[in-house]
Amino acid sequence: MKTTGSTILTTLLFCAGFAWGQETATNAPALTNSPPLTAREETEKAWSFSAAAYTYIIPDDREYVQPTITADRGWLHLEARYNYEDLNTGSLWGGYNFSGGDKLAWEITPMLGGVFGDTSGVAPGYKGSLGWWKLELYSEGEYVFDTDDSSESFFYNWSELTLAPLDWFRFGLVTQRTRVYETDREVQRGLLVGFSYKMVDLTTYVINPDDSKPTFVVAVALNF
Repeated sequence: MKTTGSTILTTLLFCAGFAWGQETATNAPALTNSPPLTAREETEKAWSFSAAAYTYIIPDDREYVQPTITADRGWLHLEARYNYEDLNTGSLWGGYNFSGGDKLAWEITPMLGGVFGDTSGVAPGYKGSLGWWKLELYSEGEYVFDTDDSSESFFYNWSELTLAPLDWFRFGLVTQRTRVYETDREVQRGLLVGFSYKMVDLTTYVINPDDSKPTFVVAVALNF
């Protein structure tokens, strides 16, 4: 049987085309059925930040500003504070974020911090919130173990109970336990009113409003 040149050429072209097709299929990217990231997964992979400044206007005493900066990514919480445990004192924190719930939403972040400056020590602490409907209970606290003088160890706390009839407006009650400035009360209490616009929150507090000279706190926070 004779094989013509055209038959040989056709056979060679067919084999080359088949081989090229096999190589293309082998090198092609594999298709998967993996679903896209959910909104929750995307949130856990993204960083979120906040910066807040609380200005204390204390009658017959020194006024001061207490700044706080936070950074969160998924379970990780990082925080830096100044003038929180004492004047001219800073603290650095690390914590683990937990959250859950739907109608009754909750968040809790156990933390551990180091305190340095006019007051020095180690402080375990927490931040947490509980929300239902338009109500929210927020609380943060820490116990500073003073490494210079153990008798100066102290539990600090700031708590709020608020009602938000509108997305941009809230009001409620606040309590505070602090040693940053002198006060006759172990636990101070007061009223608050707050407004929000986009990434900015503005809140005014009146501490011990029944005193003849109450303390005022004006807080500005930026969330991004």
